[in-house]
Amino acid sequence: MTVNPDNLVLLFTTTCGASGELLGSDEKETVQLVWQVLNLITKKPGPVNEVLVKPEGGCMSEECVEVTGISAEALISAAPLDEALSQFNERLCSEINTSAGNSFCLCTDGQLHLRQVLHPEASSKNVLLPECFFSFFDLRKEFNKCYPPEADRKDLDLQSMADYLNLSVDSSDHAFTALKVLQMSSIAQALISEPVCHTFSCPEKVNEKFETGTCSKMERIDDNTVIRARGLPWQSSDQDVARFFRGLNIAKGGAALCLNAQGRRNGEALVRFENEEHRDLALQRHKHHMGSRYIEVYKATGEDFLKIAGGTSNEVANFLSRENQVIVRMRGLPFTATAEQVLQFFSPSCPVTDGSEGILFVRFPDGRPTGDAFVLFSCEEHAENALKKHKEILGKRYIELFRSTAAEVQQVLNKYSSAPLIAVAPAPILPVVPQPTFVPSTIAAVVGTRDCLRLRGLPYDASVQDILLFLGEYTADIRPHGVHMVLNQQGRPSGDAFIQMRSAERAYLAAHRCHKRSMKERYVEVFPCSAQEMNIVLMGGSLSRSGLSPPPCKLRRLSPASYTFPPGGSVLPAGAVLPTGAVLPVDTAALYPSQFLLNPRPLAPAAFYPANSQMYMNYAAYYPSPPGSPPNMGYYHTSHTPSAGSVLSHPPTAMIRMQSHTSAHAYASGVKEILSMVQGYQPSNSDALVTLPSLLSAKQPIGDQSLGGGAYLDLQLL
Repeated sequence: MTVNPDNLVLLFTTTCGASGELLGSDEKETVQLVWQVLNLITKKPGPVNEVLVKPEGGCMSEECVEVTGISAEALISAAPLDEALSQFNERLCSEINTSAGNSFCLCTDGQLHLRQVLHPEASSKNVLLPECFFSFFDLRKEFNKCYPPEADRKDLDLQSMADYLNLSVDSSDHAFTALKVLQMSSIAQALISEPVCHTFSCPEKVNEKFETGTCSKMERIDDNTVIRARGLPWQSSDQDVARFFRGLNIAKGGAALCLNAQGRRNGEALVRFENEEHRDLALQRHKHHMGSRYIEVYKATGEDFLKIAGGTSNEVANFLSRENQVIVRMRGLPFTATAEQVLQFFSPSCPVTDGSEGILFVRFPDGRPTGDAFVLFSCEEHAENALKKHKEILGKRYIELFRSTAAEVQQVLNKYSSAPLIAVAPAPILPVVPQPTFVPSTIAAVVGTRDCLRLRGLPYDASVQDILLFLGEYTADIRPHGVHMVLNQQGRPSGDAFIQMRSAERAYLAAHRCHKRSMKERYVEVFPCSAQEMNIVLMGGSLSRSGLSPPPCKLRRLSPASYTFPPGGSVLPAGAVLPTGAVLPVDTAALYPSQFLLNPRPLAPAAFYPANSQMYMNYAAYYPSPPGSPPNMGYYHTSHTPSAGSVLSHPPTAMIRMQSHTSAHAYASGVKEILSMVQGYQPSNSDALVTLPSLLSAKQPIGDQSLGGGAYLDLQLL
C-alpha cells in the first residue's frame, strides 16, 4: 500500500442502472470508466480518459442513457469487463510511467464506486482486479479532514464540496461523467494547494481475502457492525459469504454460518464487519444474488453473533489457533475411530496439518464420541483432495465430508458439551400429556423424581428375562409390572426399555453400576429418568439430548391411551329370560361385558391434538409391550401379605371374552390357536379357557346361535 503517492488517479464509474447514492444497490453492470491523473508534485492534471464496458446481460436504463449520454449502439463494440480493466491498467501505467518508479493511488467520490460496484461485479464474474483497486482515497473523507463538516458526511457530494470551496467547472463542453471527474480534480487541487496544503496519505484498504479466526464469548462486539444473511445455499462456506460481501471488510473470523437443532446448516449466517459504515453498505445488498438465489440481509446484534461464533473451550481455541487453515467436517465416524485411522483415511494425497494435532473429535459431556470430527488442511488443494473422499468407507461406515468453518466448530462443540444426558421436559408439554393407564398415579404425581431407568442400546431380540439378568441384584427393586419394552412405529423392538424402580436412590445406584454393561455382545447404556419422561416416550414422543418431543400428533392413527371406564351393570342381568325361554343364571350374567366396554365413550383429545381431528387407537404403533415383573418377586410387600383365603391371596386375574359373528370360531379353533392370540400373557391355569357352548350346555342347546360363538379366557395379571 502506497503511503505518499506521486500521482492521484481520480476515478468515476457508471452502471447501466441507478446512480448517485443508489449506485450499485441494484446489481447493475458497469458500462463506463472515466479517470484523470493529478500529479501531486507539480499539481497539474492530465487529460480525461474513458473506457466503455460491454454489459453481459440487460440493457441500459432510461436514467443512465439520459444522464451519461451513452447509447446502446456504442456499447456493442465495447470490451467486456476483464478486457476493459486491462485497458485501463495499461493506459494508466503508460501515462504515469510506473516503470520509472512513479507511484499512484486511486481516489473516488465516496465508497460506492469501488466497494459496491467494481469489487462485487468482478467477484461475480470471476474477474481478477488489478492491485491498484485494493487501496484508494475517499475524497469526501479527505475533505472532512481539512474542513470541519457543516453537515453529516453522508450528505456531502461533489457539488456541495465545490460550492464550499467556491469552485466552478464549465459544464457546457463536457459530458456528465467527465464533468464529475473535473470537479473531483479541482477539489483535490484545492486541498493540496495553499493555504490547506493537505497531504494524501494512509489510503483505505479493501481486504483481498477473508481471514478465519476465533471469537471468545467474553469479547464485546458493537451491535452496529453485525448483519444476518438469510437464504444461503446449504453447501455455502464462510468464504462464499465473504465473496458475496466482496469489497466490504469483514472482521477476522467474522463470518459465522448458523446450524439447526440437528447440527446442519439452516441457510443463515451472521457477519461482523470492521465498522458501522461497512455494515450499512452491506444492508444495501439486500436481495442481491448468490448464484441463482437472492440473499436477504438484516440487522443483527453482537449478542446474536456471540451465540453462534463465541466459544469458551480451550481445546477448540488451540485447535483453531492455526491460522489460514481449511477446515473439513467428518460425519458418521465409527465410535471406535482413532486419530491414526483418520490419518490413514486421508493419506497420502491430502496430509492433515500437524498430524493427530490437526484432528478434533466431538464428544458428549460423558466422553462418548458423537461420530463427528473436524480436520485441518494447510491449503485448498489438500482440502479439495480430501473432499473427493466423500462417502468412502472407514471401518464399516461411509463417511460424509463437508467444508466447514471456525464458527461451525464452535457451534457443534457448544451444542454437545452443554447437552444433558436426558433433557428435562418443557413446562408447557407436561400438563397436557395424558397419563398412561399402566403407570401408577402415585408415581406419575411425583414431579422430577428420577425413580425410573432408561435402557438404551438393547439387542433387538432381548427379552424381559434378559433385562432382569442384566440388572442382577437390582432386580429386587423393580416395581410390579415395571418393565416396559419400547416398540417402534412398526411394532418391533426399538432397543429401548424403561424400568420402574422402588426409589430414586436405587435407580441411581443401578444406573451407576450397570451403565455400559454388556448384553449379548452389546453394551447397554443405563440412565435414571423420571416417570414423566417415561410417559412421554411410551405415549409416542421422543426423548433425546435435544429435549422432549410430544407424541406424533399429526398421524391420525395415534391418540393417547387413557381410557377409564366407570363400573356398569351387565348387559343381561341375572334372571334374564333368553329367547329360548331359558333363565340366565347369576354366574353366567357376570361373564358378559359392561355396555361401556361394548360402546366406550369417545376420548376427549389432549391440548396438543387438533380439536376437529378424528382419533384412532393403534397401540402397536407406540405402545410398550406388556409390562413384565421379576418371576422371583412377590406381588405385594411382605408387610402387606394378604391373609389366606382372602380374595387377594391369589394372583389377580382378568377375564376376557373372544366373540365372533358365528360359532365357527369357537368350534374350529383349538386351545393352542386361541392361546397363541394372547401370547405374552399368562393364563391362570390349564382350565382357563372356557367355550360358550360348554358353559351354557345345561341351559341352551349347542346348535342355538342366538348368543353367537365365542370363548372366555381367564388371564393372570403380571
